[in-house]
Amino acid sequence: MLYQVTDWDDAYANGPHIPGADGYPPRWAQAAAAFRDHRPPQTVRRGHLFRPKAAAKGLMVFIHGGYWMRFSPEDFSHLAAGALERGWTVLLPGYVLAPEARISDITVEVAAAVAEAADVADGPIALTGHSAGGHLAARMICEGVLPDAVASRITACVPISGLGDLRPLMRTRMNATLRIDSAEAAAESPALLVPRPGIPVTAWVGGMERPEFIRQSRQIADTWAGLGAATDCVIDPGRHHFDVIEGLERDSPLLERLLA
Repeated sequence: MLYQVTDWDDAYANGPHIPGADGYPPRWAQAAAAFRDHRPPQTVRRGHLFRPKAAAKGLMVFIHGGYWMRFSPEDFSHLAAGALERGWTVLLPGYVLAPEARISDITVEVAAAVAEAADVADGPIALTGHSAGGHLAARMICEGVLPDAVASRITACVPISGLGDLRPLMRTRMNATLRIDSAEAAAESPALLVPRPGIPVTAWVGGMERPEFIRQSRQIADTWAGLGAATDCVIDPGRHHFDVIEGLERDSPLLERLLA
């Protein structure tokens, strides 16, 4: 079957294709606030660090999405629950949003936050993120982003509904805010870059997502496999762009893939 995009704005528009989409962000914020009331985090830079009650087994990093333009760690604190319950320290890094920051700036800021958390959290590091955060999670394991000592501890990278190729976004109206140009797309698209060796990568995406997100997930898994990385692409049946992250809240195949 031919796959052709004629409306790039619609290709990356999730809300109009998800029943009750407007209700998700306020529910996220409410659940996140309730979780912080129960498990107050340590404030780090613009983000949050949650520590388990016993000695930590490792560091899990979740990077939020919102097309690099919306949200903050305060909207997603509850997604730390699953890893925290398993005894992992959890970092939710924040970053300056577009248009104040370009995507290249955000990459540097998130890398600094991950490196700082790695200094205070021992053990393996598991990276994940959602949508634009999936892009940033993948970006963290590209060559030259994280210090070698930090990168050597990474045992898994799981971009969820990640954006590995920024070039199509240049065709959307949101690029008036993001300001991606050809040079930045080439420099900041994980699918066009080389991953560090030895890090298993799972591109995780909902089966009910927009075709572009499924294509992007397959693209990075296939491209990086061609560069020698151990990759997989999991299409989570029945999940859409807004509920595909819920597996991080509890034991689930998603959390198992990230922390196993």
